[in-house]
Amino acid sequence: MTPIDPRIAAMYRPRSIAVIGATEDRNRVGGRPLHYLRSFGYQGAVYPINPKRDTVQGYQAYAALQDLPEAPDVAVVAVGGDQVQGVLRQCAVRGTSSLVVMSSGFGETGAEGARRQAELVAEARRLGVRLVGPNAQGIANFQSGAVLNFSTMFMEVAPQDGPVAVISQSGAASVMPYAMLRERGIGVRYVVASGNDAETSVCELALAAAADPDIRVLLLYIESLADPAVLAEAARIARVRGAAVVALKSGRSAHGAKAAASHTGAMVNDDALVDAFLESHGIWRADDVHGLVNAVELYLASGLRAARRLVVMSHSGAVGVVCADTAEKFGMPLAELDRGTVQALARIMPGFATARNPIDLTASLLSDGSMFARTLEVLAADPQGDMFLVGVPVAGEGYDVQGMAADTAHFLRRTAKPVAVSAPQACVRAAFRAAGVPVFGHETDALAALHQVSRHAALVERASLRLADVPRRLAVSARSAEPQRSTTLSEAASLALLHAAGIPVVPHRLCHSPREAVHAFRELGPEVVVKACSAAIPHKSEHGLVFLHQRSEEDVLRSYEECVARVRALGQPLEGVLVAQRVRGQREFALGVKQDPLFGTAVMVSDGGKYVEALKDFAVLLHPFTEQDVLDKLARLRVAPVFAGVRGEPPVDLQVVARTAVALGRFAAAQGDRIASIDLNPLIAGAAGAGGWAVDAVIEQVEALHG
Repeated sequence: MTPIDPRIAAMYRPRSIAVIGATEDRNRVGGRPLHYLRSFGYQGAVYPINPKRDTVQGYQAYAALQDLPEAPDVAVVAVGGDQVQGVLRQCAVRGTSSLVVMSSGFGETGAEGARRQAELVAEARRLGVRLVGPNAQGIANFQSGAVLNFSTMFMEVAPQDGPVAVISQSGAASVMPYAMLRERGIGVRYVVASGNDAETSVCELALAAAADPDIRVLLLYIESLADPAVLAEAARIARVRGAAVVALKSGRSAHGAKAAASHTGAMVNDDALVDAFLESHGIWRADDVHGLVNAVELYLASGLRAARRLVVMSHSGAVGVVCADTAEKFGMPLAELDRGTVQALARIMPGFATARNPIDLTASLLSDGSMFARTLEVLAADPQGDMFLVGVPVAGEGYDVQGMAADTAHFLRRTAKPVAVSAPQACVRAAFRAAGVPVFGHETDALAALHQVSRHAALVERASLRLADVPRRLAVSARSAEPQRSTTLSEAASLALLHAAGIPVVPHRLCHSPREAVHAFRELGPEVVVKACSAAIPHKSEHGLVFLHQRSEEDVLRSYEECVARVRALGQPLEGVLVAQRVRGQREFALGVKQDPLFGTAVMVSDGGKYVEALKDFAVLLHPFTEQDVLDKLARLRVAPVFAGVRGEPPVDLQVVARTAVALGRFAAAQGDRIASIDLNPLIAGAAGAGGWAVDAVIEQVEALHG
């Protein structure tokens, strides 16, 4: 378990604050925090440091830190970049070990700035000081009024305490979600922009926020994921409390990654590994800022509740059809209502209305407002509906909007199921929002939110089960900082290790003479494959060292001699000639392992063949994972429909792929940093129930493996 550093916790709830570089001008970086502390009701002690003034913005000013009557819990640093290191030392001497460094001119500016930043961090760690930044917009706590932040947004959009935390590396990406949430009437407790993440990471700040029992939604903007173990602990704490964690990790594209690096000096992570990490810990990954905030109302109203079947109700047939089409794109099936439900609805609605899902109340709702509540009453008793979308495309004079909102709120409380309302009119949205019902401007956003919350709930449930018996840290083996020489094992050695790990491998023999090759053919025939075995030549087919369709002793002898001659011509060592049984199956798969210093053991699974790299249709899983996790990932590949069998073909034995992937991950994780990578290609899978075989494999090791 990763403990929460009290020095970081103090930044959220300081009892006293020094502002170094304080100024009377509230529109300057050193003046804005003072203005906010007074405006938003902070009750602790505030100490502006300004040697030229007796008071700053109504607070008594001090010439230096040593003049203060106490050591402040936190210091806000708003001085020139060249002065920051000196201020750091002064804070350490005074006993202040938590700093929010707003000063810029460090890692975000290039090589020289990165050098200065590294020196600052080294000094902070030597002195036992934690710092957020540099280049940080700061931290805001709107519960206590401790706003150590210089964003203009809090002047433009009035704050309100609430159950949401926004933790971001970027200043803009912290206040954009804040403004969007406040526009929807949602209160936000914490707004954090950590800047360069040089010493205290966005993950550590997320961990401290997740520990607040009042936070029900944690929104993260991450440019560099430097300490995933800490974020994993934050996600675990959130899962235990039923809180949702949604992350926007930028840098998916090559251009995006380059921009992130120039923005904060961030290190670029392998995006597929980031995806796998977030998913494995129950963190929903948003595509953009809109996706980061879109479902927050639904999280707060319904919590994380797995749902699958959708019921759509509206007084417009067009809305129902559009919702049905959009729901299909999201993979949300419409619920088949019980016969009793359909009959009850038919008694409520006029004969020309639609009593089946999607439900069309028609314009009759205008003349009979009670139809809305009675329909909801019937739907509440139907067991088929897991989540609900209520479309209100038009409402005005003659419609009881307040009553509709109250009825929907009652329905939400009674069923405890996810409910979203779509309404294009602002006044209608305001009525539903005031009643505590999640409401959206149009159907696509409403359906996207329902899809996200229901899928996210399933993600969290799987993560809880998968990680229940895993130590509360990432099983990541630290790699030596010293240069290491990696070596590649031969195919025979690689297959032997995989076989010992419980992975099914093709029957084969490593032969050192023509006589042994013939004996192997007699044992493994009637058809075999003959291959040269040399660790120095991992890609044998490129050098004509693979001989298929060997059906006689003469074929085997001839191929054996060819292998010896061609390897000798290449000037490479020959460990022997491998004779393998010719196996046939339904489909080829490729599996691979990467040992990542941040994320641990990653296993890649994809459709096999020579186009693997070109098509990039693959899935990545982080150890530990289950066979069901593998099957779920395979089902999302573009090629997945083929696995079920096409034009009379039997379905593929995906279970053997799943078992192999789990065994591969377990084996690689046990080896730790003694192994660099594994390439298992192909794994030939038979028809369902027939099993499969690893036909070729290459293991790259860092030091001697203990199989």
